Amino acid sequence: MTKMKSHSGSKKRFRFTATGKVKRKFSHKNHILTKKSPGRIRKLRGTTIASEPDSVRIHLLLPYGGK
Repeated sequence: MTKMKSHSGSKKRFRFTATGKVKRKFSHKNHILTKKSPGRIRKLRGTTIASEPDSVRIHLLLPYGGK
């Protein structure tokens, strides 16, 4: 049987922690930042853990851990 392919868009957007949780960036921080308050932009920095239902779908898209 052939190898499964990882989803290329997901490879660029998600990383896995050592325990298998999915790290993701916050959305809404790419453009049109002038109308967003500085506090709102500050809260969108960094990464967070994806929700459990989303994590299940991401694991299906990245069968080999995103490598």
